[in-house]
Amino acid sequence: MYHYISKPPRNADPIRLDLSVPPTQFAEHLVYLRAEGYTSITLSDLAFALEQGRELPPKPIILTFDDGYRDHYWNAYPLLRIYGFKGTFFLITSVIDQENPNYLSWAQVSEMSAGGMDMEAHGYTHTDLRGRSVDYLVWQVLGAKEAIEARTHKPVRFFCYPSGSYDEKVVAVLRSAHYWGAVTTQFGWEHHTGELFALKRVRIHGRYTAEDLAKILEGIGAGEAQP
Repeated sequence: MYHYISKPPRNADPIRLDLSVPPTQFAEHLVYLRAEGYTSITLSDLAFALEQGRELPPKPIILTFDDGYRDHYWNAYPLLRIYGFKGTFFLITSVIDQENPNYLSWAQVSEMSAGGMDMEAHGYTHTDLRGRSVDYLVWQVLGAKEAIEARTHKPVRFFCYPSGSYDEKVVAVLRSAHYWGAVTTQFGWEHHTGELFALKRVRIHGRYTAEDLAKILEGIGAGEAQP
């Protein structure tokens, strides 16, 4: 689970610092992953494996990027293509509609999708969805889905809960909108049939070097990874 792929500004607060992985550091992550034989897959690949038993490559990994920042286009996307990986990008569609320069444009979303990236939904306004009405949830999750599909001409099947928060009503609306699953911010790497709407992830902090990433993945392989 990545966020910013850029150097934080000088006045960055602790949250921005924690969420920022500089491009050179991200490249080192990808060099390590390629050298160790990891293959990037999509969340759809994972769903087919869990629900239908389809085979996955020996060392599968899903690289997710939250929020759809502009640096995903300038920094993450080119490096992913150079090193032969696919990224899954969760988009907040309101800021794209508003042409916020800190976030991707629709033209960039379309280009990244055509270039092999997986574009999925993170809601319309990145708002906590717990305790909301069905109409509000439909506006947030279906509106974002349809906006992305209109630009990429590909189905949007997965949702990223804003701030990782959700309740049973959110899941019910996602199912009704034909989503296949959703990711949380909860730490974990084991996925099971019937839990596609509560997928765990491993957060990548800005301080993580390639060596740190290696320790995490080695720990996962041994069943002993720590957040």
